[in-house]
Amino acid sequence: MLTLEKLVASDIVEIAAAFAKLGWNKPASQYEAYLAEQDARERRVIIARWSGVFVGYVTVVWHAHYAPFAAENIPEIADFNVLPEWRKRGIGTALMDEAERLIAQRSPVAGIGVGMTADYGAAQRLYVKRGYIPDGRGLTYEGKVLTYGESTTNDDSLVLYFTKSLEQVSQGEG
Repeated sequence: MLTLEKLVASDIVEIAAAFAKLGWNKPASQYEAYLAEQDARERRVIIARWSGVFVGYVTVVWHAHYAPFAAENIPEIADFNVLPEWRKRGIGTALMDEAERLIAQRSPVAGIGVGMTADYGAAQRLYVKRGYIPDGRGLTYEGKVLTYGESTTNDDSLVLYFTKSLEQVSQGEG
């Protein structure tokens, strides 16, 4: 059974251990910072559990770091992860639904960024299927919009940003 909960301090060790087991660099200090940001009302962290076991999370940053979103007061869905063995069970959809529901209470638009490597392929497809469209500014690297002909590295810092109208979500249709 799937439950969605707000991050609490006692979740941190379990979350960090789950990602360490995968060899991903997501230390406890990252989630401690998220918890401090959540306590300061800068970020909301939604934890997914399946029968009590941690299976994924998503965060909503209320004042986006991406300058165009910040300028337009568009909250950003950031750091969205479902553990690989738990994918294709509706967990990611449930997390995104909840993130969009929370954003819709404050903003008519949600923003999200996605990496350009194949590792992000499932996320790229999911966001398009959910109605997200590119924001039209092109690729960014470390938050800076790239110009025509500019060279860069294709790693986790190469991102395309998307937005989605949440009017249907706020009306209870999404």
